[in-house]
Amino acid sequence: MVTSPVSIFLIVCLLILLVPILLRRLRVPQVIGLVIAGVVVGPYGFNILARDMSFEVFGQVGLLYLMFLAGVEIDMYHLKKNLRAGAVFGAYTFFVPLVIGAVVGYVCLGLTVAASLLMASMFAAHTLLAYPIVSRFGLNRNKAVVIAIAGTIFTVIGSLLVLASTVDTVRNGEFEISSVVMLLVRLILFCAITIYLYPRITRWFFRHYSDGISQFVYIMVMVFLAAASASAIGLEGVFGTFFAGLVLNRFVPARSALMSRIVFVGNALFIPYFLIGVGMLINIGVLYSGWDTLYVAAVMCATAMVSKWLAAYAAQRTFTLTPPQRSIIYQLSNAHTAVALAVVMIGFDMKIFDESVLNGTILMILVTCTVSSIGTARAAGRLKVSTMIAEEKVAARMPERKGANVLIPVVNPITATELVNLAIMLYSGESRRASFYAMHVRNDNSPSSRAVGKNSLDMAQQVASAVDIPLETIERYDLNFVTGVLNTIEERDISEVVIGLHRRSTVIDSFLGDKIQQLLKATHRMVLISRCFIPVNTMRRIVVAVPDKAQFESGFSRWVEVLGNLARQLGCRIIFCCTEATRVAIGSVFRSLRISARVEYRLMEEWDDFVLLANKIVDDDLFVVVTARRTSVSFNSGMDTIPEFLRRYFAQNNLMIVYPEQFGDDDALPVVDEMLSSDVVSSPSPIWVKLRNYSKALVSVKSRLRRKRKNKIEL
Repeated sequence: MVTSPVSIFLIVCLLILLVPILLRRLRVPQVIGLVIAGVVVGPYGFNILARDMSFEVFGQVGLLYLMFLAGVEIDMYHLKKNLRAGAVFGAYTFFVPLVIGAVVGYVCLGLTVAASLLMASMFAAHTLLAYPIVSRFGLNRNKAVVIAIAGTIFTVIGSLLVLASTVDTVRNGEFEISSVVMLLVRLILFCAITIYLYPRITRWFFRHYSDGISQFVYIMVMVFLAAASASAIGLEGVFGTFFAGLVLNRFVPARSALMSRIVFVGNALFIPYFLIGVGMLINIGVLYSGWDTLYVAAVMCATAMVSKWLAAYAAQRTFTLTPPQRSIIYQLSNAHTAVALAVVMIGFDMKIFDESVLNGTILMILVTCTVSSIGTARAAGRLKVSTMIAEEKVAARMPERKGANVLIPVVNPITATELVNLAIMLYSGESRRASFYAMHVRNDNSPSSRAVGKNSLDMAQQVASAVDIPLETIERYDLNFVTGVLNTIEERDISEVVIGLHRRSTVIDSFLGDKIQQLLKATHRMVLISRCFIPVNTMRRIVVAVPDKAQFESGFSRWVEVLGNLARQLGCRIIFCCTEATRVAIGSVFRSLRISARVEYRLMEEWDDFVLLANKIVDDDLFVVVTARRTSVSFNSGMDTIPEFLRRYFAQNNLMIVYPEQFGDDDALPVVDEMLSSDVVSSPSPIWVKLRNYSKALVSVKSRLRRKRKNKIEL
């Protein structure tokens, strides 16, 4: 038996490396392969490794990490949308195994009522052992996966209540409702305190410490603090980590360096350690311990799998799911490890269970983990294929859309990181693939200028590499900044430009700056100008001021899609302040592109009304102003005063100014028919174009009437 710490870690690393490679050819899921490897090298196999304290620690950490990943990777929009379905499935997958398991334990195994209920709680609870398989297939947002994850937490809570009540009954000789009530009270207090404290502390920490390593360590501290707190008040640590993952979800965007670090560490070390440790617990020798053990194991395996299948079938009939979705729900809820081990060890120590039940539980863990892993891999493959076919059918009905080419001009290393992060959140994960270009323009060959450019581009490259997104860096020598950007736009066929707002250096300097103003006059491409004082992932809302007739611009659907994608990445609300006609057009874009985000609308009758938002926009908001170039259909004279309004009333707010594409081909989606068929939309009238010339004379009249208007914008 190997006892050296270095040798033990070496063997574990070799198993993590080689087992997936060897079993991939046999089409055996990586999860079950690592469990089998644990059986082989464990004390009940060839006894190469002992299940010492390292496996106890890393195994427990791996289980907690697995539940945390399930919480932090889930799409909160889909979770809230399917929360009722998850609760119903949670009731199915808890009560059906609980009732069937209690009856089978009492009738078929001859257990007492208390022992039967305790065994039934093992059947009711499950572990998301096969979740890494689903995540690898990219099905995290699928309805079936979200329902299965949401139902898991209900089964964990229910099993804890059954365990607590049964143990108290055995110890005290009678059932006491007070113990269950106290457990529920502690559960509610834990959830309330976590929901209140975690977002506030996290937002403060992320604003003051932007270092990637510090943020990762902070997340680990908060996750395991939740696990320790949950265990201290009588709850399971898996519930604490899962709930912490849900609360921290919005601070860890799906396409961010922080999420990449979290997923990498878990899938590379902690979760494989947990799987190998599970295998080391399995004693194949119990197969030869007698017919009594085999009979108990067969009954337990059949009861656990049949009852979980019935619960999944009931969910399929209730929510009209497809057979692959039913299989995903069933297989994700079929594995029994953590709670089953905890329950059987407590029952065995209290003399509620005998050795045959203990051995039967170990065999049940082996069988259910194997079936769950293999079944999840097959079901996920079928579900992925059906999902891709459905997406291709939808795409076939839409016009062909070109991929976006995004140019990110970076000036210095300090602002490059946040600017590239913002661009990635705006464009990554969208329906058409985006290509990213980071560019630094210099007009001299001095060593200092070269060093600034190299460092800026290196920082941009590091941010993109952290999330596995290709980014091409361009160092350009040109006459000036504007000329360099314009030449690059033409050379690389750039469709969008994401640029930072300049800092005013003198009193007479304009809000946008001469460079950006010249760039806007020289190109018709979409330009997004950003100024953020806090990290993007700590923002609570996105408030968008949209001018009238913005839906008639050629780049309308493009900027709506980009902002919707940002809201989806951040998991926050996006509020559009616009006219009724524009609201209909925006809703059409969200429906056609199936952008899953929390969208709200506020009526804004006049374009100047966005000044009234000054007292409504807080430090945690991102205020987006959609404006237009002078020759655009949606342009009005009030837009000339926007920079001054922003400088005066929004000097301390996070801003993004959007200049939509002009004179381009809006190939995003066919929204024109729906817009024209609406009763609230009318096409732009030539009379309006003529009257626009007289709008400047009415500015003072509008300002006086605006003060008396009764309808105020409320966010």
